[in-house]
Amino acid sequence: MRRAERLFQIVQLIRGRRLSTARFLAERLEVSERTVYRDVADLLAQGVPIEGEAGVGYRMRAGFDLPPLMFTTNEARALVAAVRLAQPRLDTALAAQAESALSKILAVLPAAARAAAESLAVYALAVGPDAATRERLQALREATEARRVVRLRYLDLKGRVSERRVRPLGCFYWSEVWTLAAWCEVREGFRNFRVDRIERLDTLEETFRDEPGRTLADLFRQVEGEMSERDSSTDA
Repeated sequence: MRRAERLFQIVQLIRGRRLSTARFLAERLEVSERTVYRDVADLLAQGVPIEGEAGVGYRMRAGFDLPPLMFTTNEARALVAAVRLAQPRLDTALAAQAESALSKILAVLPAAARAAAESLAVYALAVGPDAATRERLQALREATEARRVVRLRYLDLKGRVSERRVRPLGCFYWSEVWTLAAWCEVREGFRNFRVDRIERLDTLEETFRDEPGRTLADLFRQVEGEMSERDSSTDA
């Protein structure tokens, strides 16, 4: 562990406990108590408001925190890989924001780490939703975040068209297609809609609140229960 990382960890460990002894810190960081004493002294010299003394313990005055550490080269590579894989599949606004965030991160990296991250040999083909699907995906994401009811016209796989009022709960990517998980007010139950088969959608002014049995957590529990039952019947 680099010394800068160790100093950061000392601050976080002290801040997260009522009282931290040098022995506790040394065991957690796998260094000697003498090293802890020296690091704490350096932190105090830098103005970090640590209270206490050697042999008694340390605590942090409330309201203090350190800024995040610089990303390591491997962490930067992971971020580049994540953005490259995700960008072609996100809606236009979110893809642009991901690119902007990555550019800011790369801009503050040391030159060697930036070069290593940018030369990462991990790529994704620019194959994703068409422009219309991306537009709908963005509208659904924003409606989900704002807790707004959505009215949509949907064409199912059998060619049947229906009008729905739904409470959008989340968008999910399944290798090739995006789906919307929602509580359908027409069917009074959870439903999944392929975003590319939504012919029209209108985000209404009407908002909704979480209600027991109609939340994303409830949907996850329902799916887990169905999977457990399926596994049990298979074992039998």
